[in-house]
Amino acid sequence: MSEKESPVARTVLQQCLRASLMVKPAEEGSEAEYVQIDRGMVIYICFFKGATDEILPKMGHESSSGKIVSILDLPGSLLIVPQATLGGKAKGKAMQYHNNINKEDGLRLYEAFVALCEKELEAKENVVIKHGTYGNRQVLKLDTNGPYTHMMEF
Repeated sequence: MSEKESPVARTVLQQCLRASLMVKPAEEGSEAEYVQIDRGMVIYICFFKGATDEILPKMGHESSSGKIVSILDLPGSLLIVPQATLGGKAKGKAMQYHNNINKEDGLRLYEAFVALCEKELEAKENVVIKHGTYGNRQVLKLDTNGPYTHMMEF
Protein backbone atom coordinates (compact mmCIF):
# COMPACT_ATOMS: atom_id res chain seq x y z
CA MET A 1 0.00 0.00 0.00
CA SER A 2 1.49 3.34 -1.00
CA GLU A 3 1.24 6.40 1.22
CA LYS A 4 -1.58 7.88 -0.92
CA GLU A 5 -3.75 4.74 -0.94
CA SER A 6 -6.35 4.33 1.77
CA PRO A 7 -6.31 1.02 3.64
CA VAL A 8 -9.06 -1.50 2.90
CA ALA A 9 -8.57 -3.44 6.13
CA ARG A 10 -7.03 -3.05 9.55
CA THR A 11 -6.00 -5.69 12.06
CA VAL A 12 -4.69 -5.50 15.58
CA LEU A 13 -2.64 -8.50 16.67
CA GLN A 14 -2.18 -9.17 20.37
CA GLN A 15 -0.40 -12.07 22.05
CA CYS A 16 -2.24 -13.64 24.94
CA LEU A 17 -1.84 -16.20 27.67
CA ARG A 18 -5.59 -16.81 27.61
CA ALA A 19 -8.61 -15.23 25.94
CA SER A 20 -12.33 -15.82 26.26
CA LEU A 21 -14.97 -14.24 24.02
CA MET A 22 -18.74 -14.29 24.56
CA VAL A 23 -20.34 -15.19 21.25
CA LYS A 24 -23.94 -15.48 22.43
CA PRO A 25 -25.43 -13.57 25.37
CA ALA A 26 -27.44 -15.29 28.09
CA GLU A 27 -31.13 -15.63 27.38
CA GLU A 28 -34.03 -16.77 29.49
CA GLY A 29 -33.38 -20.43 30.16
CA SER A 30 -29.82 -20.51 28.77
CA GLU A 31 -26.40 -19.31 29.83
CA ALA A 32 -24.08 -17.18 27.74
CA GLU A 33 -21.85 -19.04 25.27
CA TYR A 34 -18.10 -18.43 25.10
CA VAL A 35 -15.18 -19.51 22.94
CA GLN A 36 -11.74 -19.68 24.53
CA ILE A 37 -8.10 -20.14 23.65
CA ASP A 38 -5.04 -20.52 25.80
CA ARG A 39 -1.62 -19.16 24.82
CA GLY A 40 -1.71 -17.68 21.35
CA MET A 41 -2.87 -14.60 19.51
CA VAL A 42 -6.02 -12.52 19.26
CA ILE A 43 -6.63 -10.92 15.86
CA TYR A 44 -9.10 -8.04 15.77
CA ILE A 45 -10.23 -7.41 12.21
CA CYS A 46 -12.09 -4.62 10.38
CA PHE A 47 -12.79 -4.20 6.67
CA PHE A 48 -13.25 -0.86 4.91
CA LYS A 49 -15.00 0.10 1.69
CA GLY A 50 -13.11 -1.32 -1.28
CA ALA A 51 -11.97 -4.51 0.48
CA THR A 52 -12.03 -7.68 -1.64
CA ASP A 53 -11.06 -11.33 -1.18
CA GLU A 54 -7.64 -10.51 -2.63
CA ILE A 55 -6.56 -8.86 0.63
CA LEU A 56 -7.28 -11.91 2.84
CA PRO A 57 -4.02 -13.88 2.40
CA LYS A 58 -1.98 -10.80 3.38
CA MET A 59 -3.86 -10.22 6.64
CA GLY A 60 -2.51 -13.11 8.70
CA HIS A 61 0.98 -11.71 9.07
CA GLU A 62 2.81 -9.62 11.63
CA SER A 63 6.13 -7.92 12.01
CA SER A 64 8.65 -9.58 14.30
CA SER A 65 12.04 -7.87 14.74
CA GLY A 66 11.49 -6.03 11.48
CA LYS A 67 10.63 -9.23 9.62
CA ILE A 68 7.13 -10.13 8.46
CA VAL A 69 6.08 -13.59 9.64
CA SER A 70 2.93 -15.59 9.03
CA ILE A 71 0.54 -16.67 11.77
CA LEU A 72 1.46 -20.16 10.57
CA ASP A 73 4.91 -19.67 12.11
CA LEU A 74 3.72 -18.49 15.51
CA PRO A 75 3.19 -20.81 18.45
CA GLY A 76 -0.21 -21.12 20.05
CA SER A 77 -3.85 -20.79 19.18
CA LEU A 78 -5.84 -18.09 17.44
CA LEU A 79 -8.94 -16.09 18.39
CA ILE A 80 -10.38 -13.98 15.57
CA VAL A 81 -12.57 -11.07 16.69
CA PRO A 82 -14.61 -8.92 14.28
CA GLN A 83 -13.98 -5.35 15.39
CA ALA A 84 -15.81 -2.69 13.35
CA THR A 85 -14.69 0.03 15.76
CA LEU A 86 -11.18 -0.21 14.31
CA GLY A 87 -12.61 1.76 11.38
CA GLY A 88 -13.68 4.73 13.47
CA LYS A 89 -12.55 8.29 12.90
CA ALA A 90 -13.00 10.99 15.52
CA LYS A 91 -15.26 13.88 14.58
CA GLY A 92 -15.65 16.28 17.44
CA LYS A 93 -16.59 14.25 20.50
CA ALA A 94 -18.03 11.33 18.50
CA MET A 95 -16.72 8.51 16.36
CA GLN A 96 -17.88 7.97 12.80
CA TYR A 97 -17.66 4.78 10.79
CA HIS A 98 -18.49 5.99 7.28
CA ASN A 99 -15.50 4.21 5.72
CA ASN A 100 -16.43 0.75 7.05
CA ILE A 101 -17.60 -1.86 4.56
CA ASN A 102 -21.34 -2.64 4.42
CA LYS A 103 -22.50 -5.41 6.76
CA GLU A 104 -23.18 -8.04 4.08
CA ASP A 105 -19.75 -7.72 2.44
CA GLY A 106 -18.04 -7.43 5.82
CA LEU A 107 -19.68 -10.65 7.00
CA ARG A 108 -18.67 -12.46 3.80
CA LEU A 109 -15.04 -11.29 4.06
CA TYR A 110 -14.89 -12.10 7.78
CA GLU A 111 -16.20 -15.63 7.20
CA ALA A 112 -13.74 -16.09 4.30
CA PHE A 113 -10.85 -14.92 6.53
CA VAL A 114 -11.86 -17.35 9.29
CA ALA A 115 -12.12 -20.20 6.75
CA LEU A 116 -8.70 -19.31 5.31
CA CYS A 117 -7.11 -19.39 8.77
CA GLU A 118 -8.79 -22.71 9.59
CA LYS A 119 -7.59 -24.23 6.32
CA GLU A 120 -4.02 -22.94 6.71
CA LEU A 121 -3.71 -24.04 10.35
CA GLU A 122 -5.60 -27.36 10.24
CA ALA A 123 -2.39 -29.40 9.93
CA LYS A 124 -0.68 -27.74 12.92
CA GLU A 125 -0.79 -29.79 16.10
CA ASN A 126 -2.11 -28.29 19.34
CA VAL A 127 -3.53 -25.23 17.56
CA VAL A 128 -7.07 -24.15 18.34
CA ILE A 129 -8.86 -21.60 16.16
CA LYS A 130 -11.88 -19.84 17.59
CA HIS A 131 -13.76 -16.81 16.34
CA GLY A 132 -16.36 -14.29 17.32
CA THR A 133 -19.75 -13.58 15.79
CA TYR A 134 -19.82 -10.85 13.16
CA GLY A 135 -22.24 -8.02 13.89
CA ASN A 136 -22.96 -8.94 17.53
CA ARG A 137 -21.86 -7.26 20.71
CA GLN A 138 -19.20 -9.45 22.29
CA VAL A 139 -17.55 -9.54 25.71
CA LEU A 140 -13.81 -10.25 25.74
CA LYS A 141 -11.71 -11.41 28.68
CA LEU A 142 -8.00 -11.31 27.94
CA ASP A 143 -4.77 -12.09 29.77
CA THR A 144 -2.06 -10.51 27.65
CA ASN A 145 1.45 -11.81 27.19
CA GLY A 146 3.21 -8.52 27.85
CA PRO A 147 2.46 -5.32 26.00
CA TYR A 148 2.80 -7.05 22.65
CA THR A 149 0.24 -5.45 20.34
CA HIS A 150 0.64 -4.53 16.67
CA MET A 151 -1.67 -2.68 14.30
CA MET A 152 -1.45 -3.50 10.61
CA GLU A 153 -3.18 -1.85 7.65
CA PHE A 154 -3.68 -3.47 4.26
